[in-house]
Amino acid sequence: MANGGSTNRPRAQAGIWPPRAAPVAGVSRPSSAFWPSLLATWQQWIHAEAGPGRLLPWVPVAFGTGIALYFSAGREPVAWVTAATAVLLCGVAFLSRRRNWFPLLVMIAAIASGFAVISLKTARIAHGVLARPLYSVALSGFVETHEERERTDRFVLRVASMESPRSQLKLERVRLSVKKGTAPGVGSFVQLKARLQPPLSPLRPGSYDFGRDLYFQGIGASGFVTGGIKVADPPTEPGWRLRYAATMQGLRDAIDGRIRTVLSGDARAIATALLTGRRDAISAPVNDAMFISGLGHVLSISGYHMAVVAGVVFFAVRALLALIPILTVTFPIKKWAAAAALAAALFYLLLSGAEVATQRSFFMTAVVLIAIMVDRRAITFRTLAVAAMVVLAMAPEALVHPSFQMSFAATLGLVALVQIGMPVLFASPDHSATARVALWGGRELAMLVLASLVAGLATTPYAAFHFHRVTPYGVLANLLAMPVVSALVMPAGLLGLAAMPFGLDGVFWRLMEFGIQWMIVVTQWVAALPGAIGRVTAFGSGPLVAASAGLILLGLLRTPLRFTGAGMLALSMAWAMLVAPPDILISGDGHSVAVRGRDGRLHLMRSAKDSFLLKEWLAADADPRSPDDASLAEGVSCDSAGCITALADGRLVALTLRSDAFADDCVQAALIVTARQPPNGCAAPLISFATLQSRGGMVLRGYQGRFVAEEVRPNGVDRPWSPAGPEVAEPQAGGALPAGRPVDATPAETDVQAEDQ
Repeated sequence: MANGGSTNRPRAQAGIWPPRAAPVAGVSRPSSAFWPSLLATWQQWIHAEAGPGRLLPWVPVAFGTGIALYFSAGREPVAWVTAATAVLLCGVAFLSRRRNWFPLLVMIAAIASGFAVISLKTARIAHGVLARPLYSVALSGFVETHEERERTDRFVLRVASMESPRSQLKLERVRLSVKKGTAPGVGSFVQLKARLQPPLSPLRPGSYDFGRDLYFQGIGASGFVTGGIKVADPPTEPGWRLRYAATMQGLRDAIDGRIRTVLSGDARAIATALLTGRRDAISAPVNDAMFISGLGHVLSISGYHMAVVAGVVFFAVRALLALIPILTVTFPIKKWAAAAALAAALFYLLLSGAEVATQRSFFMTAVVLIAIMVDRRAITFRTLAVAAMVVLAMAPEALVHPSFQMSFAATLGLVALVQIGMPVLFASPDHSATARVALWGGRELAMLVLASLVAGLATTPYAAFHFHRVTPYGVLANLLAMPVVSALVMPAGLLGLAAMPFGLDGVFWRLMEFGIQWMIVVTQWVAALPGAIGRVTAFGSGPLVAASAGLILLGLLRTPLRFTGAGMLALSMAWAMLVAPPDILISGDGHSVAVRGRDGRLHLMRSAKDSFLLKEWLAADADPRSPDDASLAEGVSCDSAGCITALADGRLVALTLRSDAFADDCVQAALIVTARQPPNGCAAPLISFATLQSRGGMVLRGYQGRFVAEEVRPNGVDRPWSPAGPEVAEPQAGGALPAGRPVDATPAETDVQAEDQ
């Protein structure tokens, strides 16, 4: 040939991949080419999702899956076995890093690592948990934390000595409530007597496990002080942790004291909450309105607050340094400003108490600022992945906490908005119409609306699961309140902190109050709108897992495979709506039984008052009634021998209080709940007090003439925070009063709350 090429060389052809089979002459087969093409397209998408740089964001997802599997186990795993398995799988994944199956092995190793990390932490912090109430327990120890609440104060005591006539248990920490104004100072050593109760179990199957939460805080019992609290000389010097806690608590008290001299009421409480993280003094009506309106996130220091603190410091320092021309030309002032913002964020983390949401937001903010200092892109999914891994490695138990779930869901949505949504929405900034809108702040307003909408939608499944409500007007409340909080409240608070040493902080607290009052007006107005309280019935963990998977797929995938996440979300919603409400609810102590009547609502039989329990039951049933609503007793017949009421099908349920009531109940009732010993030959199904003690609270659903039970502690479940065996106890911390005459700290009976008993 003229070009000297070989005549045997095959000629290159332009074509498509994958190649299509040649059609048979005279026969049209569109369907024969469709399925191979679809399969090839899916393979391309999967390969793209598993490509370079796409693996890291999935590692914390797999790590968290391992933690979730740990909490779903019925019995405690063997820690060293889980650790050895994780090390082995990590080694296999490392050795296979050049193989095609490396991504799969990394995910398996990450799951095993998450399982092992939480197992090892549980073994490391192992301590006893109180199994039965103790009265008149003599305690002495150091006060570790202190918090104010609306009706009582509460503190944690690190126990040095414990004496009880009924038990030889030795607790490490206990959480105690006292009459307002009588709580001892952090770091002090006190002697007192208290009534202790086991940590509160879930109030119904699937509800939040308070005992598990306290276990990972190192607390084994809760209760309240009886009598006076006496200061004493400590037998040993407090450690550095206690001295640090006392120093930070003193700083928080000083800030609150300065704010208190200028502000009062909810304005003072919210200002203190925004700066120090202490939000327990906010009145119940305002607190409820904040969450109903969708502004409750303002009260929990998280990503928004950390971003404002870091952003204000970053731009302020950079602007000040830019005033000096020689610094602008010679030195990297942007990096200096990022370092100053990082230091401010760290101080804010320590000042606010370093809760899980605050830790997550700090680590993510730190990664962003460090990226600025090393000239890397800041807001990416890798940033979120690193922050998630750090938080889960340090506090793996945070995975099952609402603040972690809602915080990361909102952040995932916002990062996806920045990475995916913004380039699409503002792809043509030079378009004349777009430019004109941007000049009037339209882009900023659009981003604020989208950010509120995305964050609200991302957190909706978790708010519905944990709190049984959604916020229909959340976007409206955020649009009206958040610009004022961002531009006035938080900057004024930071300036107030900076001006405190000079005594010039008063004016900034007044500015802060102006913005807070506006926020309160907005939240109360929105909370009062028709339909502002979106109630949701309890739907179990299955739909929540499906919704979480959907959000992750929508956020992390890049190809059209992401729309499988939308399918998962639709599945989760359908699943949640199909969950049948229970016919009977029984409390763990057997004192309260709720029965669904013919009107579809719950009717209550009880031998003791427990408003906290009833509030949770009604919320989980999407029932707007209050615990003291008279309609709860409609259709219930009670006397000294017990109570009886009818199910929707007319069958009777009895709460039997005296033995002489069995003669009628065993014949008439379809179910008996009692703490008494029934007579031989009782025909009715019976749930005894002993059963409730071992299994916890129950919900029952009618199925083909019988009841199917779901229990808080199904038979065989034995975990450290909910042991099935003999009594074990876990400690709580406490503190001291100034030297002098003991002050009676016994709270009034009407002020003692459910978790204190």
